[in-house]
Amino acid sequence: MKGFFDTRIEFLKGTGPQKSALLNKELGIFTYGDLIQFYPFRYEDRTRFYTVSELNDQLSNVQIKGTLGKIETMGVGAKRRLVAQLKDDTGIVELIWFKGINWVLRKLQTGVPYTAFGKPTRYGSKINMAHPEIEVLTTGHQGPGYLQPVYHTTENLKRRFLDSRAIGKLQKQLLLSAYPYITESLPDTLMKELGLISKSEALRNIHFPENNRKLSQARLRLKFEELFYIQLRLLKLKQSRVDKFKGKVYSETLLINEFYHQHLPFELTDAQKRVIREIYGDMKSGRQMNRLLQGDVGSGKTIVAFICMLAVVGAESQAALMAPTEILAEQHFRGLQSYAKKMGIEIEILTGSTKKSVRKQLHQRLETGKLQILVGTHALLEDQVQFKSLGLAVIDEQHRFGVAQRAKLWSKNKDFFPHVLVMTATPIPRTLAMTLYGDLDVSVIDELPPGRKPVETVHRYDQNRLKVFGFIKKQLAAGRQIYFVYPLIEESAKMDLKHLEDGYDSITRAFPQVPVSIVHGKMKSKDKDYEMRRFVKGETRIMVATTVIEVGVNVPNATVMVIENSERFGLAQLHQLRGRVGRGADQSYCILMTDVKISREGRTRIQTLERTNDGFEIADVDLKLRGPGDLMGTQQSGVLDLMIADLAQDGKLLRVAREKASSILEADPGLDQPGNENIRQQIANQKKSSLNWSRIS
Repeated sequence: MKGFFDTRIEFLKGTGPQKSALLNKELGIFTYGDLIQFYPFRYEDRTRFYTVSELNDQLSNVQIKGTLGKIETMGVGAKRRLVAQLKDDTGIVELIWFKGINWVLRKLQTGVPYTAFGKPTRYGSKINMAHPEIEVLTTGHQGPGYLQPVYHTTENLKRRFLDSRAIGKLQKQLLLSAYPYITESLPDTLMKELGLISKSEALRNIHFPENNRKLSQARLRLKFEELFYIQLRLLKLKQSRVDKFKGKVYSETLLINEFYHQHLPFELTDAQKRVIREIYGDMKSGRQMNRLLQGDVGSGKTIVAFICMLAVVGAESQAALMAPTEILAEQHFRGLQSYAKKMGIEIEILTGSTKKSVRKQLHQRLETGKLQILVGTHALLEDQVQFKSLGLAVIDEQHRFGVAQRAKLWSKNKDFFPHVLVMTATPIPRTLAMTLYGDLDVSVIDELPPGRKPVETVHRYDQNRLKVFGFIKKQLAAGRQIYFVYPLIEESAKMDLKHLEDGYDSITRAFPQVPVSIVHGKMKSKDKDYEMRRFVKGETRIMVATTVIEVGVNVPNATVMVIENSERFGLAQLHQLRGRVGRGADQSYCILMTDVKISREGRTRIQTLERTNDGFEIADVDLKLRGPGDLMGTQQSGVLDLMIADLAQDGKLLRVAREKASSILEADPGLDQPGNENIRQQIANQKKSSLNWSRIS
């Protein structure tokens, strides 16, 4: 199979060097395999012909047949149009073209029977069709109808006559010669169990379905196969990591018990206790831990990480916590330092702005093992940062770090690999987590600490601004701090949106006595940090910012978050921003400001936030609205270049695929049994360039 499908596309009849170069550039189609897996994104229903009397403007695209009568051009200049009458036994419909008139005219002949396909619209008392597809009626049209595949194409391709229909013709051409080379890629037993059709039948019916039932069967088969092989690969990676990378055993609990009984200032939630048990179970198992810890903002991930660090420190190893920004690293450091002091544990912070003299001393203490916990930014990855024995690496907001950076932290030990705990406050929908992190073990903290009040979220239109300012005055009078977030830094000619510079002016006018900080992405890091610190210390009472504060500082005294043009932000982003307030015991508020005119999708996002504080429910709605590519920056990673499956819709199928892949690997870890021959063959045919997700946490 591999040889045939590796054939370059220019060798397919009807392409040639110029068209194939365009297909390479515009659609990433280089080989027969690429083309046959370039699936239609929708289908036009050609299964029946409508009569003219049945047409109305409520119908979508339909096909009709009749004889062409009067053909005439009307109007002049920009108003010139071509009108042709198509007549059947029940009436007459007008076919109209405003563009390409001369080209269409050459194709039309009166008195000849044609088929036309398009959207019926009403103009006065008449029904017409603008720019229909039209062709001479042949005996081929007299047979049973069909579903016409529609393929993605580009303006560039259309100019070179490679529209959807032309791509369909290439697919037909390819399928004729491809059938003998299509081999089955799933085990017979699995296909029987799930009632799946064969691979060759699926490929034929995904491109040229005989009917809707066959199309559904083809989709199910190809979606399942795609998800099954993604899960199989992830589970195989996990299996090989477990076999290959032994982890140092940490079963010491003396420090944990001491902290738990003497120094823990509050009762842990049940979710935190469960997660600690899961992590501790990994650390004493003899396998190298690779665990993802998900938990909403404020759910207490850092204290969980600290308790797990104690298991490592108690066994005379070291722990590191890496955060994406200096201010976040400082926040973690301050939080952990108070606990570490009580326990007599040496803890330090290392960032880009740590002085040279301090660094030198810090490096020495780290190498001798005297320094037990190191918190820092990317600075932890520098070559001169050498641990005596790094037992646990905790990575916060891991999607902010590149793959190579994380791998560097992983290889800081010569004798063994440290356990890795990856933390994120970005709730990832279950289907996405299973695909992105299917080789990691996932722990979820799904409850907030007691005493935390959920943030009250309200939607207000711009005309209510004075009332909103009145509410803010009361909050300021009570000693609270406020965030204002804007989508833009400065005025844009293209977008009529509120911008930060204008916002800053109106806020300083509305609250003349109140000190204001301003933070945005174009500022230098040190200026940004300076402004953030002033706000943290309470020197400024209002923070005017762009989304740079999305992952950021903990200011328990900040109780109001005003998000301007909130309809312009993604749902996950709005939820992250809202998480900046509600960090203390006081009731906090998130005010979503919008214009009166909002898109339906924008309204859904705002209503979802008003309804719930549950990050996972929000992430699921976000996945349905935006698709997986935009979430977590996964499109760049290549892991979600799905050809046909859709994580927003196919969650159930994904779970079945994972279950089946898991049970096959359990029964036959090496895939050596005769029944798994098709899987072995498929894996051998698949590209070797698949990213090894497990090696880099």
